[in-house]
Amino acid sequence: MTNFPRGTALVTGASSGIGALYADKLARRGYDLILVARSQDSLTRVAKEIAQATGRTVKTVRADLGQRNDLLKVERILRSDPTITILVNNAGVGAVEPLLMSDVEAMERMIAVNVTALTRLVYAVAPSFVAREHGTIVNMASALGIAPEILNGVYGATKAFVIALTLSLQKELAEKNIRIQAVLPGAVETPFWEASGGSLDRLPDQIVMKAEDAVDAALAGLDMGELMTLPSLPNIDDWDAYEAARQKLMPNRSRNVPAPRYRTPALAS
Repeated sequence: MTNFPRGTALVTGASSGIGALYADKLARRGYDLILVARSQDSLTRVAKEIAQATGRTVKTVRADLGQRNDLLKVERILRSDPTITILVNNAGVGAVEPLLMSDVEAMERMIAVNVTALTRLVYAVAPSFVAREHGTIVNMASALGIAPEILNGVYGATKAFVIALTLSLQKELAEKNIRIQAVLPGAVETPFWEASGGSLDRLPDQIVMKAEDAVDAALAGLDMGELMTLPSLPNIDDWDAYEAARQKLMPNRSRNVPAPRYRTPALAS
């Protein structure tokens, strides 16, 4: 990130937790801010604290990204503000109950924020970044995106979507000088967990990361040029092996005949 122009960072879900920490740390790196979240009171408090501590310009936009009119308002800002150089797609809705214990309406609302809103914000900002030949898009995924069988499968599926979209964006935009990153944290000590219906008290301390440590790791991963940053992964070679296994499937992903194991003789009648 240090090789790219500063400017304005638009951070969604910025009223608390990871989003507020991203905002603070980006301001300390020299970015002005546009903070987006549902709670104006919390946004105002965070903005005031960051502006006083850093001297940066901090604007707030109250928006519920699950509501179309609010989402369109943020899209218009991304399309029209030429100072924006980084989008942090952090806003998200969580769930921990298994599928059969979850309300489908709540799952649809989660998809609206985690998938639809994130996608539309990418679509809103990417053309401007390409036209200016610089910009950074950070998408908040989750370690559950590669382990959707743990906890709520719909939540894991939304984060798997974020990972897949990020991979596609990297292929499409990297040569246009656009930086792309997905962040895949595990359990993090923020209000998000309780808001999702869970309790950090039920988890072993050794698997729960402090939010500031997670954001510091994510920013370090961005500085190092990582496409996928797993803050708790000790050895990046493990991710590289995971990706190499995925790439090994590619030559055989589409052929004109079934694989030999499916060409079985008809069962005797």
